[in-house]
Amino acid sequence: MPELLVLQHADWEQPGYYGDLLAERGVAVHVARPDLGEPLPDWRRFDAVLAMGGPMSVNDAGRLPWLAAELVLVRDVVKAGRPFFGACLGAQLLAAALGARVYPGPRPEFGLHPVSTTPDTADDPVLGVLPARTEVFQWHGETFGLPTGAVSLASSSGYPHQAIRFGDLAYGLQFHLEVSPDLLAKWLAVPACLDEARAALGPDAEQRLTRELCRVEAVMADLARQVFSAWLDLATR
Repeated sequence: MPELLVLQHADWEQPGYYGDLLAERGVAVHVARPDLGEPLPDWRRFDAVLAMGGPMSVNDAGRLPWLAAELVLVRDVVKAGRPFFGACLGAQLLAAALGARVYPGPRPEFGLHPVSTTPDTADDPVLGVLPARTEVFQWHGETFGLPTGAVSLASSSGYPHQAIRFGDLAYGLQFHLEVSPDLLAKWLAVPACLDEARAALGPDAEQRLTRELCRVEAVMADLARQVFSAWLDLATR
């Protein structure tokens, strides 16, 4: 049975649809919570690594020693050719671990925003299922440069690297395919998250975000399944 390490950075930043698929496939999952002071396990024990999102920035590594240690772990995992999948903060960790800059975007993105594929996407074994242009769920204010040797697979206005691949097995997605309406409700139940959303979208942010995600729930769930299944197929060969 394959074993997967999940790097989780907040109570509410859960694997969502990705976790459902891991359970269906019988993948043994070890969740590490470095943000709670848990020591990072030896990544060599695991067949693959999934890094989730979080409210912190990669640039907080100077005041969060565990984040600096996690950057080293991600770098070592990817350089060793071990499968890696990063969501939002996880994608920024991938970029930063490979030497790219993480910096504020031109404007925060909350809710559904369109992304477009690049010429390299069509032949990609994981993100090749993405339509040429599709709406995906976003919750971020930072972006990142393209690491040397990486390939950009999706972009949007103001955010040129919405999805990247490094080597054959390391992927980072700025957007959140994993978020179901139930998981979004957990996010919005966190006062700091709700305040952040309202600051960007206005006082009706909770209703607006829920309505948007419910409208595309079936499409997002299917896309999450296709993308993450394809990565798991690579990771467990």
